[in-house]
Amino acid sequence: MATIIEQHPEYETLPTGQDVIFSVSNTPIVAGFSGVKIIAEVHISSDLPPNISTVDNLVGTFKTTPNNAGVGMFDFRPIIESFVSTDNLAREGSAYKTVPNTSQTNVPIHLIDMYSLSLNTICYLAIVFTTEYIDSSGDLVVDSTQDNSETYKVFNGYLKYTDVLDLVGVNFGYNLSDFSLSANTDSFLSNAPTIQYANLDDYGVISILALNKDLHYIKLNYLDSTGTQIDTENVFKTTLNGAYDFYDASITKKILYFGCFPANLQGSSTKFRALISAGTIQGGSIEVQAFNNQIGGQISKKYTINLNCPTLKGFKPIRLTWLNQWGTWDYYTFTMKSAKMISTKGSTYQQLSGSWNESSYRIDSFKGGKKAFRVNATEKITMNTDFVNEAESEWFEELINSPEVYILESYRLETTFTALNQYVTPARLTTSSYTKKTIANDKLMQYTFEIEKSKTLRTQSI
Repeated sequence: MATIIEQHPEYETLPTGQDVIFSVSNTPIVAGFSGVKIIAEVHISSDLPPNISTVDNLVGTFKTTPNNAGVGMFDFRPIIESFVSTDNLAREGSAYKTVPNTSQTNVPIHLIDMYSLSLNTICYLAIVFTTEYIDSSGDLVVDSTQDNSETYKVFNGYLKYTDVLDLVGVNFGYNLSDFSLSANTDSFLSNAPTIQYANLDDYGVISILALNKDLHYIKLNYLDSTGTQIDTENVFKTTLNGAYDFYDASITKKILYFGCFPANLQGSSTKFRALISAGTIQGGSIEVQAFNNQIGGQISKKYTINLNCPTLKGFKPIRLTWLNQWGTWDYYTFTMKSAKMISTKGSTYQQLSGSWNESSYRIDSFKGGKKAFRVNATEKITMNTDFVNEAESEWFEELINSPEVYILESYRLETTFTALNQYVTPARLTTSSYTKKTIANDKLMQYTFEIEKSKTLRTQSI
């Protein structure tokens, strides 16, 4: 008699938003006894791989009755989804404007200098399967055999119906090798186009799936408006820079964030600040690429951030950040016309005229009639993109589908280390439909989105 895993996810790294199916058999027991149930002990860890011989990381025990084919089937997606969440804050050890982040400073992940480890977006999963049954004496017995799953790395992503699954025997899964950072065709953890645009004071991070030891540094090339390289620097993955000097099995090191947008570099890079002071980077671009420790060892595509030139139209730019398919962050700055609308909803009451609680009646002209007890205001913003290409057009599909959208404010000079509450404003995308455009059908492509700030402005109570 033996408990055997018959089917499992094909790959050891998987997004939570896919079916995490296991089928488990114990043929002699299923055929020979009653009351048979397959038992799954689920171990989840947010640090080192779980020790399945202890209950330290045991989050639950689940049972199922074998189906007509004699196997117990489990889908663990609903369970593990509750153990990963969005990384909104930087991890302790990163920095903001060269000031180290601590557990009390609450630095938004978008504002970091250089690197940050992950907090909540990835975890380890391991499962122990056993079988229980009722023996001939009527006693409940747990079979002495067990089968243990591999240790999986599970992160806060999801799969689209168009994402191609590999099938090996009965096992299936999505191959994340395009994000593995082992070749110059690999991507950072995003579906964003390799050419993006940002203003000089815009914040943002790239996200890295760091499953191996290959990543040693991020190379930044600074180009002027003619495309000529005017400076370069390598930012190594070290503890001093918010990452780590050594490689171990801690799950927090498997997804990294790197601040490479202009506002981040203003806080972290003396070279970039010098280019701003000299006036040579304006209208230029930043090239971002990952490298290993080999000569010419590019292990990612080259991403280019073009710096928008100031326009004379006077439109206020609005920068959005949203949670993308892979559980990390994407960014876009709306530079064209935007319109803000404030709607109010208040509580009212009928106030008596004059003074009624004194020795004599006094006529008070400011009293009486219908008055506002409290006024709550909600702000809506309608934004327009500049003309975009087809890659950006397809990318916007993730924006309208994202469960988390924020307005991200620009770089500013703080005289002291503030609470940093003014940078990230939660918003809700109220645009409910999206028409994907193409050059063939639409020629010049432009999009309009509407968002509503999630927080209501509460005024004084009367």
